[in-house]
Amino acid sequence: MALSLTARLTLLFVLLSSSVLIGLGWLLNAAVERHFIEMDRSLLEGKVEVLERLLASPPDAQELQALDEAVLDMFRSDPKLKVFVRTDGGSTILAPPDLSFPDQAINRKQVEQADVLFAWSEGDSRYRGLATTMQTALSDLTPFLVVVAINIDHHERFMERYGRTLSVFIPVAAFLSGLLGWWASRRGLSPLRLLQQRAASVTASQLDCRLPEESVPRELRGLAHELNCMLVRLEEAFRRLSNFSSDLAHEMRTPVSNLLTQTQVALSRSRTQHEYQETLASSAEELDRLSRMIADMLFLAQADNGLSLPSIQEIRLHDEIADLLEFYDALAEEEGVRLQASGQASVRGNRLMLRRAFSNLLSNAIRHAGEGGEVRITIAEQSKTVSLIVENTGDPIPPSELPMIFDRFYRAEAARPRHGSTTGGLGLGLAITRAIIHAHDGEIAADSLGRRTRFHVTLPRSAAASAP
Repeated sequence: MALSLTARLTLLFVLLSSSVLIGLGWLLNAAVERHFIEMDRSLLEGKVEVLERLLASPPDAQELQALDEAVLDMFRSDPKLKVFVRTDGGSTILAPPDLSFPDQAINRKQVEQADVLFAWSEGDSRYRGLATTMQTALSDLTPFLVVVAINIDHHERFMERYGRTLSVFIPVAAFLSGLLGWWASRRGLSPLRLLQQRAASVTASQLDCRLPEESVPRELRGLAHELNCMLVRLEEAFRRLSNFSSDLAHEMRTPVSNLLTQTQVALSRSRTQHEYQETLASSAEELDRLSRMIADMLFLAQADNGLSLPSIQEIRLHDEIADLLEFYDALAEEEGVRLQASGQASVRGNRLMLRRAFSNLLSNAIRHAGEGGEVRITIAEQSKTVSLIVENTGDPIPPSELPMIFDRFYRAEAARPRHGSTTGGLGLGLAITRAIIHAHDGEIAADSLGRRTRFHVTLPRSAAASAP
């Protein structure tokens, strides 16, 4: 089971504080030990200097007893101090009765190397000494070997107490640091718990809830912003899905209801062959509408999952538009609409799919142009793209509805009635057109100003673009 962030941060606090305290305790221990050594060195060197002056002019040059008494008088005031003096020949002049100096301290070869401090234990006591050689004014004596030592039991007791104090203080401090780390972690992670609570309140019926961005730390503000953007996209997608389900049920209810009504009426009594034929013809129209709706929905479902182009070839747009104008010429003449086209360009894509997209745009423009209106198609080449503009006169599309005209089942019939026709489409034509254009790595947009509406299609230009 993975540890929580609070537990991890608490452990990190404990480990870091323990490491710092142990390191600090070790440094302080070393510093105190060095301080004691320097204190002892200073004291012992001072005694050595006094001895040098004393031996340089002894009180009675004829008797060593006078020298012995003078040295004893000097060290008698501090019982912790001990002194050992012997001649170069090995004759001991002065030695404390209750302390044996170590052999390495009185070895002349080691003493000649340097005046160094050394420590040793005698019984239950601990000593630190300084060994050196010095000249004397007595003519019949060779240079003396002098060892001055001091009892350092008080230093040892202090260091033991210091160690026991650290052994208690460090665990207690680590525990307190752990408590502080736990509190700081809980406090620092409270914005995450706030985000969790807000996220838990987001449901299918409350997709408008947003995470607080200003009340969280700067490090979490980006996360909160991205989550809010995700919620916006989810809310929009859920709204579209809800509207789509509602519209799909509504669109399918009408033809199914018509089929059911016609069948029930036809079965209510005996009818002539002609009446049955009329009923079957009407049913065929409704079934054809259902079939086209299902086919369009399957096409859009494929587009949602990444529409693949079955075959790609070079397409001369002006030739495709000319064929479409010829196909819709009769409808345009019936509606009283003039058709015009200009420009030429080539793109690469699927011929049938692009023809379907352009056919949807052209038929939509003819239906809304109105009697005496005009539909103009303009093709133009840019450096890397090809644009195709389908423009028609007629009632404009309200600006508030422009962003929704490519939605499935959306129809702006109330604000923009179609001229010359009383039957409505499925509301899938522009959605299919946008899916086809996007599958060709293109873009489509619409604008409506005055009494002119334009659909602007942009497609990648063919590498071998040419037009005779």
